[in-house]
Parts: sequence; structure tokens; C-alpha cells
Amino acid sequence: MFEQAAAGEARNPIGDWALRGAIGLAFVVFGWEKFDAHSMWPQFFRDVGIGQWFRYFTGVVEILGGVLLLIPPTAVIGLSMLAVTMAGAALIHIFVLGHPGNSVIPLVFFVGLGAFWFSRRNRL
Repeated sequence: MFEQAAAGEARNPIGDWALRGAIGLAFVVFGWEKFDAHSMWPQFFRDVGIGQWFRYFTGVVEILGGVLLLIPPTAVIGLSMLAVTMAGAALIHIFVLGHPGNSVIPLVFFVGLGAFWFSRRNRL
């Protein structure tokens, strides 16, 4: 059973595109929301205390990571960027804002992105 997984069997291209497309699109939308002045994000980043530039930076990183995920040769880079972003979001919720319960969603994204990255790491 594990020998087949270690052998690097062919990936289902339709499933791979669907999963990368869904994750990429989600993060493009998440990043785009950071630029909306009427969303919750300006207040959130004000509470973080670094400045609004960090909101724009985060939006660009999420959009770029989502787009890189759609391009097969750069998918691992996009996954890495998004996983690090979600780890940072979780740490900000825990240590800066003092709301560890709010870190669950970014942690779930981090674990999911990390697992997907792990499954693709040898496909550079």
C-alpha cells in the first residue's frame, strides 16, 4: 500500500486542477477583500497595529500566491507563500490580538496547504 504512494504514481490531472483552482480562486478573493475599505479588514489591521500598508501587502501576497498556485511549475511556491501567510495570521490572532480561538481557521488553512504542499514538493 505505501509502496505505491512512495513510487510517485501519476496524479489525476483533473482533480489536481480542480483543487488548485479552488484554493487559488479562494485566496485571490481573500486577497482582493483586503483592498475594500468598507470590509472588516481596515479595522482588523488597525487592531494589529502595524499599519494599513500591511493590509495591502497581505492582499498582494494572497493574490499572488493564489495565481502562482494556478501555474503548475509555480504551484509549490504559491502553496508555500499561502501557508506562511496563514501561519502568520494564526500567530497574530494568538499573540498580538490575544484571541486564540480566532486562530482556528487560519490554522486549518495552514495544515491543509501544508499537506497539499507536502504532496507536491517533489514535483518541481
